[in-house]
Amino acid sequence: MWVYEKKLQYPVNIKQTNPRLAKIIITQYGGPDGELGASLRYLSQRYTVPYPEVKAVLTDIGTEEPVP
Repeated sequence: MWVYEKKLQYPVNIKQTNPRLAKIIITQYGGPDGELGASLRYLSQRYTVPYPEVKAVLTDIGTEEPVP
């Protein structure tokens, strides 16, 4: 049995909102040239590669890509 505690690694205290900065951050993560898009491209390309070594490299890159 385990207990899931939803905590942030670093505490975040937002004193003032900034919609322009939020828009820039969202496009970096979810936009067409963002981190998530790149990660999904690596992970989808690994299914067409015939060499296991290359497939392993694409898997490693795809799983590490979204980490900021």
